[in-house]
Amino acid sequence: MLNGLPYLSAGEGPPLVVLLFTPQAANPTGLARWSTMRMIRPFTTNFTVYVVNRPPGLPPATTMTDLAAVYAQAIRTTFEGPVNILAISTGGSIALQLAADHPDLVGRLVLSGTACTLGPVGRRAQRAYIDRARQGRRPSPALAEIVTESKTGQKLLKVLLWLSDTGQKDHTDAVIVLNAEDGFDLRGRLPDIGAATLLIQGDKDLVYPLELARQTVDGIPGAQLVVYPGRSHSGTFTDKRFAADALAFLTEA
Repeated sequence: MLNGLPYLSAGEGPPLVVLLFTPQAANPTGLARWSTMRMIRPFTTNFTVYVVNRPPGLPPATTMTDLAAVYAQAIRTTFEGPVNILAISTGGSIALQLAADHPDLVGRLVLSGTACTLGPVGRRAQRAYIDRARQGRRPSPALAEIVTESKTGQKLLKVLLWLSDTGQKDHTDAVIVLNAEDGFDLRGRLPDIGAATLLIQGDKDLVYPLELARQTVDGIPGAQLVVYPGRSHSGTFTDKRFAADALAFLTEA
């Protein structure tokens, strides 16, 4: 535990804190763990990478401000001085809130597949996920529409996502975080972010549309935007260029 937060670590060098969204408030296992470690591997030659998760049992009314405070406390008590942060998707929402509320803790900030608020498709899908979970139904099929706009593809994906929920009976932790993100809108706070910031975004991201990514970068002083044409939400941070672009920014003198 990192000040009470589950985490995975690998590599050598100064700390790089990675914030992701996982369905459970625990370290990923199985295929999810493999894919996470594969994603961070390129960063481990320059940094000690800490993939930090949220604590289980958060209060139902938790907000993004509350989540940012949880991570801020962990960073403050574990590391000396500001740390670099790599954050993806919902993890990016948390990182933006953290950088605005606790600017002394963030050195360089790399974001991908995220923005200062959810887009309409992402918000609709996440609300459907929350509703299904509260009804005791497997919630993941609600996310099919943020993966593909193809109706045929969505039908097939709903089946696969339904199967992916097998064995997960309690989705409370995921619902709390997604509900916090539903109320997240940092557009009025972006100038408060002082960290050097890079946002890498696909122009086909359905969760956080490119227009919102541009608003995010325009609002953060000195922020940079890299766009991957034709890339979807998950296709952005799994792109072969992603690690190289992120590392170049993180190690920039």
